[in-house]
Amino acid sequence: MTGTGRVVLLGLLTAACGPSDPCSGYQFDRLKRFSRPYAGHWVVGRGDSLTLPDAPALSDRFTLVAVGLDTATAVVGRDCLFRGRIVFARPPDTLAVTWFGQPEQAIVNGWPASVGGGSFAGLSLAWAGADSLRGSLLFSEQLGVQVRAGVTAQFVAGRAGRLSSAP
Repeated sequence: MTGTGRVVLLGLLTAACGPSDPCSGYQFDRLKRFSRPYAGHWVVGRGDSLTLPDAPALSDRFTLVAVGLDTATAVVGRDCLFRGRIVFARPPDTLAVTWFGQPEQAIVNGWPASVGGGSFAGLSLAWAGADSLRGSLLFSEQLGVQVRAGVTAQFVAGRAGRLSSAP
């Protein structure tokens, strides 16, 4: 093999072994198929507000009013996820998040540190009816905030314009 042939072969091997696009291929097509039903704008019909009195930085009450699950993609590390946003009435804020769907639930993550990102891991969403989701706040222990057993923040959300009365 000549020197040029070796360079071409080495280039082909490097390209074949290099990182592939995480937003393509069978696994992403499957993730997209599972996520598609969750995509849309969800308005919270009713839900808990949450106060964490043991965490001074998080002593504000949190009141979630909407969850937007877009189909635009974002590469996070070596994963391809979808972009989204969660909207709070209290404190008033809109947060950029990432999410993905599975047959039994959607997981919303990427809660920023400015809003207690180390304490909250995100949201878990599951079907509560044809056009409604029930959700729960997911906690993380990164900041050392201890959440008492039984502390939850749950909500029910319906597609914008079609709120359901499902529990």
